[in-house]
Amino acid sequence: MSAQATIASLYRRSLKLSLNWCVHRHLWRGQAMYIRSLFEANKDVKSPRQQRELFSETEKILEHWKHPDPYRPPTAPGGSKFERNLPPPNCDPPPPMVL
Repeated sequence: MSAQATIASLYRRSLKLSLNWCVHRHLWRGQAMYIRSLFEANKDVKSPRQQRELFSETEKILEHWKHPDPYRPPTAPGGSKFERNLPPPNCDPPPPMVL
């Protein structure tokens, strides 16, 4: 994976992780701006060795702050409404009863 793709992946994971801890977007926006400033502060690092160190440090931080019960949209797999109100299965009607 290229450095640019790794940075994008780490940035996206950081934003999603912070959204797990703060569900309301108006409160989360400040955290998102702080995360952006951290990534912007290291955007001029060109040395592959320093980049790998930053990547591993970021991975450690993400693992440390991993939410024990991450937010899932209700209709997503694992959500509270996943597969709720499914249509009934198409079955043949029962045989007629003989009385």
